Amino acid sequence: MADNQYTFENEQYRKTYWHTCSHVLAQAVKRLYPEVKLAIGPSIDNGFYYDLDSPFAFTPEIMEKIEAEMRKICKEKLKLERFELPRDEALEFMKDEPYKVELINDLPEDEVISFYKQGEFTDLCAGPHLDSTGRIKGNAIKLTACNAAYWRGDSNRETLQRIYGIAFPKKAELDEYLEKIEEAKRRDHRKLGKELGLFTLMEEGPGFPFFLPKGMVLRNTLIDYWREVHKRYGYVEISTPMMLNRSLWERSGHWDHYKENMYTTVIDDVDFAIKPMNCPGGMLVYKSEPHSYRDLPLRIGELGMVHRHELSGALHGLFRVRCFTQDDAHIFMTWEQMKDEIKNTVRLFDEVYSVFGLEYEIEVSTMPEDHMGDEKDWDFATETLKAAVAEMGKSYVINEGDGAFYGPKLDFHLADSLGRTWQCGTIQLDMQLPERFELEYTGADGEKHRPVMIHRVVLGSIERFIGVITEHFAGAFPTWLAPVQVKALPVTDRTAEYADTVEQALTAAGFRAEVDHRSEKLGYKIREAQAQKVPYMLVLGDKEQENGTVSVRNRKGETTVMPLDDFIAKLREEIDTKAR
Repeated sequence: MADNQYTFENEQYRKTYWHTCSHVLAQAVKRLYPEVKLAIGPSIDNGFYYDLDSPFAFTPEIMEKIEAEMRKICKEKLKLERFELPRDEALEFMKDEPYKVELINDLPEDEVISFYKQGEFTDLCAGPHLDSTGRIKGNAIKLTACNAAYWRGDSNRETLQRIYGIAFPKKAELDEYLEKIEEAKRRDHRKLGKELGLFTLMEEGPGFPFFLPKGMVLRNTLIDYWREVHKRYGYVEISTPMMLNRSLWERSGHWDHYKENMYTTVIDDVDFAIKPMNCPGGMLVYKSEPHSYRDLPLRIGELGMVHRHELSGALHGLFRVRCFTQDDAHIFMTWEQMKDEIKNTVRLFDEVYSVFGLEYEIEVSTMPEDHMGDEKDWDFATETLKAAVAEMGKSYVINEGDGAFYGPKLDFHLADSLGRTWQCGTIQLDMQLPERFELEYTGADGEKHRPVMIHRVVLGSIERFIGVITEHFAGAFPTWLAPVQVKALPVTDRTAEYADTVEQALTAAGFRAEVDHRSEKLGYKIREAQAQKVPYMLVLGDKEQENGTVSVRNRKGETTVMPLDDFIAKLREEIDTKAR
């Protein structure tokens, strides 16, 4: 690696740096607590971790001791030396580390078994590593968390403790990163969901979120926007049953390949499954009547609730749940219409993401090894995806071999206000389900033809997208989305009636307004409204009542006095344009 590549901008160097940090972490643990057994310690996208089998819990106090020892190891500038051993010697060398022994035994016979030594510590590892622990800036290391983890990801195996860490070449970079982490905690949608009364998660239904009144306002406003956009883009909407019988899921392939993730039951001695996906129901809708080439492209949208069994340890707020509403659509078309339909879909995605201020990158996922169908069709479909994106002046990256088994796809990775990325939208070409369900249309030649189809979601799931935008906006939703758009605050009892009149005028104009009639000081009411992230507070005193005006205070604390009608006009324009 050239000298100019020894920077964190270089992904290989960054991962090598973090990988070496994981060895420093393991060495520190073994120095302090020799009885702890080592599992694995890789670099990851944001730092590193090490899995450890310990007879005691790694408390925050113990984590601080480990961190301090890591700093010492960095100051010692220990050289990292690679060496290899034959299998028998390697097993003998690692005889006191059972997890390492298992890893060695699982290596292919012809695999080179390599180790890295630093001072008194040696670890089984393929590398690569830095040449010295002195390359690591000790005061720019931070151990960030300790969670449970199954050995080799198997819930039937040992439960280990996974210590996570992060490190940077400069302490200022670590401080900046930690501030981002703190900001992310402040924006955590689970925390804000509770504080703002949007949704809750209860032990009676793990993974099944409860939406509260204000959360339903947000959810329904989002859905109203989804419907308005899709109507403009030529979609019709359907609703398919929540539960369908086994024969359908066998036909779609889900019964054989996805059954462990499905909730099933028996009705009248027939197996049924709650749908984990909307697609098979959409196939039945298409088949319910004959189609001509004149009907195509046929764009069918569905806000369908699906259920998938997720392991309890994987559940996470609205981001990973067991039931969610997919904003699905299925587009049936001829092969010749494919490029235009992809473009049309990308335009829709672009419009929606722009409204929320979410930038995105596009990833083209190509044919996997376990694909179905003719490779010529795959090549045509993949090149059409690339050409459609390129002709729109958009760039993309290739994700080799990560397409669905039934066709290539475009994945849209959204970047939020903290620079974090979320995979929400996807456009998947499918040449297989139309075949499985024997879908047909009558062509201009009078003959029967097989359509090709697109599966696509723009939000991904309503629940997850609400989680994303809650964190993106830190709960301070744009006025058009805010559950309460205006809070009227009478200064005294004398202006309580005027506050009611203002609220009624706003409600009649179609806005979501409330009055705070509590016998509290004005400052307290303002702080409460700010904590609830209400876009506008109207402070209504004697002067406002006499003049028929409102004193408008926004979330930034800026105050402007104006006639009520002017405020209504301002609010209407802000909501109609979906201003952020």
